[in-house]
Amino acid sequence: MRLFLALEPPETLRQQLGELAELAQARCGGRRMPDDSLHLTLAFLGEVAEERAAALAAWVGERSIPAGEWRLDAWGAFRRPGIVWVGGQTPDPELVRLHEALWKELAAFGFNHRPGHFVPHVTLLRRAHHLETRGLPSLDLVWPWRRLSLVRSFTEKDGARYATLARSSSA
Repeated sequence: MRLFLALEPPETLRQQLGELAELAQARCGGRRMPDDSLHLTLAFLGEVAEERAAALAAWVGERSIPAGEWRLDAWGAFRRPGIVWVGGQTPDPELVRLHEALWKELAAFGFNHRPGHFVPHVTLLRRAHHLETRGLPSLDLVWPWRRLSLVRSFTEKDGARYATLARSSSA
């Protein structure tokens, strides 16, 4: 099963991100991410065997992460595969520390394929026709985070669907 570790937005923020996705889709085209799948990926783990996934779920459920806040104040795009996203203008040191700490701990589970460059973002669109984000409204949102989630990704004909398998305790 395909797994990743993520932060999930509070419901009010999720709705605001959904509204931004609507605006972005009207300008850029592409496939809008459903509100319930909006998240910040901290570590993509890829295909994981069921036994290993159960161990990861137990690990996530037993831990807590330091609480923090992430300021979303920038639009961005990744040329391939046509992703439009929102994130921060500058790297958030707390998120970078959390990302690095998680990868160090994941080594105990045999995950050693940490990506070289971490760009915290929330994907709003996939396969966008236009990647020009100038002209979209300015942002100043705050995402308070307190819990880590282990999420499973299901690939379906109309896109990915996600299911949360475990959550950490609140800090």
